[in-house]
Amino acid sequence: MESHELLDSSSSPLLASPSSTAKISLIPARFRIYWLAVVLCCGAFLFGYDTGIIGGVLTFDSFHDDFRYQKAEETNVSSMSVGTQQAAAFVGCFAVWPVNNRYGRRLTTMLCSLVFCAGVVLEVVNLHSLPVFYAGRIICGLGVGGSSSVIPIFLSEMSPKEIRGRLGSYYQLMFTFGILISYWVDYGVKFMPPTSLQWQVPLGLQLIPGAVMGFGMLTSGESARWLVSKGYSEKARSSLAWVRASDVEDVEDELSSIQQGIEDEKHAVAGFTLWELLEWPNAHRILLAAGIFLAQQSTGATALAYFGPQFFSLLVGPGTIDLLLTGIFGLVKVASCGFFIIFISDRFGRKPLLLAGAAFMSICMILSSILVKIHDPGRDSGNVVPAATIALIYLNIIAFNLSWGPLPWPYASEIFPTRIREPGVACGHGMGDFLTVRYP
Repeated sequence: MESHELLDSSSSPLLASPSSTAKISLIPARFRIYWLAVVLCCGAFLFGYDTGIIGGVLTFDSFHDDFRYQKAEETNVSSMSVGTQQAAAFVGCFAVWPVNNRYGRRLTTMLCSLVFCAGVVLEVVNLHSLPVFYAGRIICGLGVGGSSSVIPIFLSEMSPKEIRGRLGSYYQLMFTFGILISYWVDYGVKFMPPTSLQWQVPLGLQLIPGAVMGFGMLTSGESARWLVSKGYSEKARSSLAWVRASDVEDVEDELSSIQQGIEDEKHAVAGFTLWELLEWPNAHRILLAAGIFLAQQSTGATALAYFGPQFFSLLVGPGTIDLLLTGIFGLVKVASCGFFIIFISDRFGRKPLLLAGAAFMSICMILSSILVKIHDPGRDSGNVVPAATIALIYLNIIAFNLSWGPLPWPYASEIFPTRIREPGVACGHGMGDFLTVRYP
């Protein structure tokens, strides 16, 4: 009877508890880790969707009418809607660390989900109040910013080493996919009657992946690595056995490897002080990390993600074609990101790809500027200049997703020695984000 119950509980990831183990499982051994990856990558999808959806919403007359602001205020409303979310995400990246370290990856992810969903509720409630809407954007930013710090760590710590890189790449892919879906949702609701639902629906849809991420954690175990670091070796063994759908010797070997790795890290960081970050070799690395993240934002790809509809509207005029072009822009992003993961990610050095990407994007932007300067699309009756400019924008984003989009994170991590890797990456990323928010 006991073995029958054990098999029943392990046959469904929704019913199995993290402590249940079985030598013979009715599900594929990898199903649970892929299920965990799907749940966690909802956080990446959320960040991408939240990034992309706002640009289209701000173009709707229904949004303008409900919040009752003047046309002269449009630029300020757009800046506040985007800037508040970015600033809050920056704060969330750091604010989540003490919670993550004390209470674990699982509960922290659930908390980020709850915070994000609370922000969405404030965004969609129609009180005709921009301050309330901005408050929702801030709370959403805290949620997605916090999850962006926790989820990659959680996923990395729970993934088998032979597929860790692939699962880690899915985070970037799902972020891009979230942007893509947001563009097409904006395009679809453009044909709805211009009522409040036209802007509430695309914003409210964020609750679905937000809830999946939060409730999905109820079906998962805690990070085995975090449990070992806190001295809960038995719980770590159960969690690892659950996610591997096995309790065989491989689990014991992996657990021993985790324990040894944590001991090695403790020795490596013994006696560490923050003053070490100011010593020149380390300070140089931090400046490099900050510089590369600042350069990533300086490419303009983030601005295109947020304000794609506005950019394309300047080229082709208002209507539905601007949102259609934005949707195609999202498809190009996803396709190029997938191409990078499959064919490029680990086959070339970081520096050559970054240099080549920067050179190609510079050429695209220079040519775009020349075209727009010589032939103003707003006054030019022909279609050649807008079409050429749009093509250059698409080529630019392809180059970005093959270089400066995915590479700054592994590059920043790889330039630091183990002793200062965690604080070094945090400082470098934080400085880059701060400069981006302060000087957009």
